Amino acid sequence: MEKSHASAIGKKSQEIARYALPIGWHTALYHTVSGLTLLRYWRACRLGDSPAEQEIVARQMIEALLRHDPGFESLPTEPLPPAPAPLSESANSAAARREFVAEFDASMEGHVSKLIDWSERAEALLAESVREILCASPASLSDDQAIALALDPACNPLLGDSLNLATLDKATRALAHPRYIFRKKLSHSADSQDQRHRMTPGSRPYLAPSLRGGPDYIVPALILEDSAIERLYRQAVESAWEAIERLLDRGTSPEHALYLLPNAVAIRFTESADLMSLRHKHAMRLCYNAQEEIWRASLDEARQIQAIHPRIGAWLLPPCGQRLAAGAKPICPEGSRFCGVRVWTMKLEDYKRLI
Repeated sequence: MEKSHASAIGKKSQEIARYALPIGWHTALYHTVSGLTLLRYWRACRLGDSPAEQEIVARQMIEALLRHDPGFESLPTEPLPPAPAPLSESANSAAARREFVAEFDASMEGHVSKLIDWSERAEALLAESVREILCASPASLSDDQAIALALDPACNPLLGDSLNLATLDKATRALAHPRYIFRKKLSHSADSQDQRHRMTPGSRPYLAPSLRGGPDYIVPALILEDSAIERLYRQAVESAWEAIERLLDRGTSPEHALYLLPNAVAIRFTESADLMSLRHKHAMRLCYNAQEEIWRASLDEARQIQAIHPRIGAWLLPPCGQRLAAGAKPICPEGSRFCGVRVWTMKLEDYKRLI
């Protein structure tokens, strides 16, 4: 096996194995924030379903900040009190949880990410906005031409640049007006990565209801390819809920029991995005090297947009497709991480991958 392949396979294997690990698994990272953002962390560290661990970390960060710059002491730095539980105990019961899950999953109609609302006039709105930027009339610049100036990398080479310069271009800023809203179901593992796209925000759920109602998790596509591995995977993941039930029955707080939830636990939420942010996200996540679940969700989204707004959907492409249209070289920007598939020659309906 080539060294490059061995490395890629190892990383992909770790990505899949992460699903079976509990969300309480230790991690370490560098985190750079402004002083203002840190104060917000501290003020909000007890809100929602934030664990006590979050307050401990935020407190230590604040203490380090004050040692470095005592001037921050004059600002309000006490955490806000936790809000009361938003729902009654009966509304948070296992039965209520199962009912919600059944209704949500039925509404998805087989999608990973289902388009549920959008700017109906997105194509016309985009064309009008581009004409406003250029002070052009429909007679001098048709809708097709205007949309191409904003979305076609052949007309707007900035779209093929690896530094994501789209926000610096006036014509491309017109992409900020059309909006799309999706109902999504991802694993905690995938959603943790999905949240990195801060310009495509979602209304994510409290995790505590996931403790009751039985196992509720995502099985990666690759796991489904081998029945023996799938059986081991399901045993490992479902054992987490068995342990959680035992802990809760013994009086363990839900906050602490949450740490045993596997990263495979299903997260259901609604996410919205303007076209500028969504185009950038798809340019990153339609790449065959992207996290498999997010890739699948992005492909689902792009296909649905293509069906209702073909002149927009035609340009929701992975980075290689964008660079091909822009005439940029090399076509694949991944270098030694090239997936080995000439994705830029394929249509969205032909995209297929397991890992």
